[in-house]
Parts: sequence; C-alpha cells; structure tokens
Amino acid sequence: MLFTDSGGAIPYVLDEELARIVNISMTLEMPLLIKGEPGTGKTMLAHAIAERLGMPLLVLNVKSSMKLIEALYQYDTLTRLNDSRFGDSRRDVSNIKEYIRMGKIGQAFTAEQRCVLLIDEIDKADTEFQDDMLDVLDQMQFDILETDEVIRARQRPVIIITSNAKKDLSDPFLGRCNFHHIAFPDAETMRRIISVHFPDISERLAEGALRVFYELRSLDGIEKKPATRELINWIRALQADPDFRSGAALEREIPYLGILFKKSGDYHKSQPGATKRRLFRH
Repeated sequence: MLFTDSGGAIPYVLDEELARIVNISMTLEMPLLIKGEPGTGKTMLAHAIAERLGMPLLVLNVKSSMKLIEALYQYDTLTRLNDSRFGDSRRDVSNIKEYIRMGKIGQAFTAEQRCVLLIDEIDKADTEFQDDMLDVLDQMQFDILETDEVIRARQRPVIIITSNAKKDLSDPFLGRCNFHHIAFPDAETMRRIISVHFPDISERLAEGALRVFYELRSLDGIEKKPATRELINWIRALQADPDFRSGAALEREIPYLGILFKKSGDYHKSQPGATKRRLFRH
C-alpha cells in the first residue's frame, strides 16, 4: 500500500519528498518522526495516512507528566476494590485480567487490523519516557506485571511521531526513527492548500488573503505567527462576510485579526495603525 496525494476526504497537500519518507518508513516498519512548527500539518499527516489507506487511527496525546505504563495499559484497582466490596459486578473479581484496560500502544498491538499509531508531541515527555517507549516499539511487546503476561503485537502499526521541537530528543531516540521536517509552506504551496480546502474561492480573494497573511507573518516582534489553521479559518470568515468575499475590500482593510493572532501583544502589533503603511503600500 502506498500513501499518495490522491483520493480521500481529508484534505492534505503532499510533496514528493514527504510521500517517499512515509512510504519507505512503512516498508521498513520504522517509526517516522515529523518535526515542524505548529500548523504545518504534522498531526493531520497521520489522519490522512489512516484515511487513505483504510486503517484505524489511534492517537496517543503525550503529556508532560505521562508515564509509559499509561500508554501501554492501566490496571483499574479502584473498580476491582469496589466490586469486591459490594459484590454486584458481573466481572470475576478474582481474575485480574478483567480489570486490565489497554492504553493506546496496547490497543495498537492487540488490534485485529494493522493501524496507524500517532504519538503526538513526543517532545513534551521526558527522556526516560522517550527511550523506554522506543524500546517497546522496537521489540513490539511489553509485559503486564500484574498478570505476568507478555503482550506481543499482532502486526506492526504504522507509527507517526510528531514533535514541535520545543526540546531536544535523545540520540538513542533519534537513531531509531526515520525523520522528516515539514517546512512552513511557501506561497505557492499554500495556494494549493487553499484550493483543496476552498475549490470555489475567487482568485482575487485567494491572492489578497495570501498577500496579507504572509505580510502579517513577517511583522517584527510577532511571538506566535499565524499558521495554516488560522489562515483557513480566516478565509472561511472572509467568505462568510459579503463585504470581503470578493477580495476587493482586502486592499483597504484587514478584518478579523483575532482569527489570525491569539496573543495580545501580537494582536496589537497587527492593528491597522502599525501595519497599514506596509500592507497597503502597493
């Protein structure tokens, strides 16, 4: 099975280099580490792979306080204690397996069908979590201590790991993954993305929105630059407003800046008084 740019209900613009590394990672059965700034489509890549290849998608959202065992399985001791006290459960209290619930990695290993496992924002976890997780993914098995049982993967999942590069990942971790950096789309690529999301958009609105968007991203001192997600939501708002859906009014005014900028300092830097001379000098 090959992941391609065609077909599927999830819009995703795929360049040739990314398609190659996705497909070779699936062939070699190696995790693929995806880096890039927020809004470059790292998370949506896993969704698109699952949808286009007809595989279930399991998402492990990594938290800073997460322990690896939570991603593997959970032993529900509290429910077992309550069942043993009140005696009204249909489960066999003496059977610990009745109270074992698989985490996202455990679900991927025990799934009947090969699936896509998205491990999202791995850079939030500590180094010990990262390295221990890769050990499990290398061996494709883990132990359930409470039952002395070994859980082995029925088939290797397609593993996509994302990182916002907020902190460095360990060398052992990096050595076990293939890697791809998704750069922020240039204007030409972004025009293709817009066409996928808005096939009927007017050329004037598309060109005007892109010009303003990239000018705003380049303003000095912006802490959180608007990303693809913000651009899509902004165009959606422009199309919903009769005054702006043609694109002509963008040559005089920039509305809905609160859709593009989510921090007070950035919002104020983008106000017309600070940007008008630059954005409308043409």
